[in-house]
Amino acid sequence: MKIKDILSVKGDKIYSVKESAVLHDVIKILVEENIGAVIVRNEKGEVCGIISERDILREGYKNCDKLKELTVGSVMTRDLIVGEPEDTVTYVEQIMIQNGIRHLPIISERRLVGVVSMRDIVRAIKKT
Repeated sequence: MKIKDILSVKGDKIYSVKESAVLHDVIKILVEENIGAVIVRNEKGEVCGIISERDILREGYKNCDKLKELTVGSVMTRDLIVGEPEDTVTYVEQIMIQNGIRHLPIISERRLVGVVSMRDIVRAIKKT
């Protein structure tokens, strides 16, 4: 099974925020949409990072009173690890495990086409 198979079932909805957004806004999206991470875009709309619930928890532990002030850009992960639609599920699982990540942006022809989570990967493996 390939990542493109997961995306064809999951759909192409991608949640994103600008890096100038405040953490409290991201928390709202994560809770309302029941997701664990959001793609971050710069002012040009280009993907520049990802912010996860874990990133917010770490920052909240240090500065919980500033969640309505701190920007996404100050907390997000900038060095993205990405996958491609043609990658196998097994390969992506290993990449995620080796790097300790639970959400992987999927890029095709330099364009973001989706995000897969470890939950998506586990579900796909169970089906095979």
